[in-house]
Amino acid sequence: MTGKKVATPSGENQYRVEITILTSLFFIWGFITCLNDILIPHLKAVFTLNYAQAMLIQFCFFSAYFVVSLPSGYLVEKIGHKNGIIIGLAIAGSGCLLFQPAAGLRSYPLFLSAFFVLASGITLLQVSANPYVTLLGSVKTASGRLTLAQAFNSLGTTLAPYFGAMLILDRAVKTPAELAQLSNEALTQYQLAEASAVQDPYWMLAAILFLLAVLFAVVKLPIIQSGGKAGDLSQQDGGKNAWQHRHLLLGAVGIFLYVGAEVSIGSFLVGFLGETNGLAAPQAAKYVSFYWGGAMVGRFIGAFVMQKVSPGKVLTFNALSAALLVLVTLLGSGNLLMVAILAVGLFNSIMFPTIFSLAIAGLGRHTGQGSGILCAAIVGGAILPVVQGWFADHIGIQQAFFIPMLCYFYIAYYGWKGSVCK
Repeated sequence: MTGKKVATPSGENQYRVEITILTSLFFIWGFITCLNDILIPHLKAVFTLNYAQAMLIQFCFFSAYFVVSLPSGYLVEKIGHKNGIIIGLAIAGSGCLLFQPAAGLRSYPLFLSAFFVLASGITLLQVSANPYVTLLGSVKTASGRLTLAQAFNSLGTTLAPYFGAMLILDRAVKTPAELAQLSNEALTQYQLAEASAVQDPYWMLAAILFLLAVLFAVVKLPIIQSGGKAGDLSQQDGGKNAWQHRHLLLGAVGIFLYVGAEVSIGSFLVGFLGETNGLAAPQAAKYVSFYWGGAMVGRFIGAFVMQKVSPGKVLTFNALSAALLVLVTLLGSGNLLMVAILAVGLFNSIMFPTIFSLAIAGLGRHTGQGSGILCAAIVGGAILPVVQGWFADHIGIQQAFFIPMLCYFYIAYYGWKGSVCK
């Protein structure tokens, strides 16, 4: 304990350096998560998958949140946020290494396993880092503080499609008709070449994750006192179990629907813009950066706005705006359709950090458990894209966007009424 700072309710400015270090985690897991949007059309073409089969990538990735989050919450309460971060980075790095044999063996099931391991590490990172940022300072500015950190997550998601398009999609991908004309040997060689396109990017990501694990092992970070004695949250606990907090449970539903909506939109953008606007996959992938870039800009704006305006009201406004834009996407065509769906990212911006911080407010010593519950709800990113994929296969990719629109209506309700602590 000697020489290490202990987080207290006093001036959060003293934690600027620590929060700056933590933002590197938000950037890297945003970058990794958004690369899925590039791998989906790539592996869909390589393995000749339909939309529902391709969305198994998101199912395996985000189902890890459901499986790992609650155990991670208990683990973080036992070993501390810093050790949770280190272990999470090591697991995520190991997941990146699994992409190498998956590509070498041309095995889609092994790719799916690699996504699950990678996401398990990122889950532990989120369970450790999200509440850590909210506790390093006053509860009144927790939403704005987490929103600012999440802005760097959005920087990662903005850059990932661009680099993914260059490193993975910027190749001559054959159509299903062309694949059908290949001999078995030629098809095998083609699949091997295309699958191997993911190896170099994930080698680099593995190296970065392991280096970050070493960095966090040697750097000194404030200790969040056990028993919820950090920040202002401990005074509001009331002795309840985390599951007894209504606003937490409604917030978990909000996280489930928000992540499901955001991931569904991002996952379908390349195929959607190809079908509706005639864009080639590499070109469409670069447009995905505008979707995630809007979230980045919105988070920087939101971090300022929520110092002045109630986070719940901002959440309601953004959710209704996103729902309206998705409605335009359902009814529109051409450039209007493209602009509307890409603009949803701007209003997505503050949703996750705002729902998260509102949901854990007042949990005190149960904050770690509450964080685990909320991160488990990220499984929405596993389930809703597959649901939307089924509808896309049966009623059309454009009409299937009614799924995220419904999600945004619930989030608007949560911001207006459901987030009130009782």
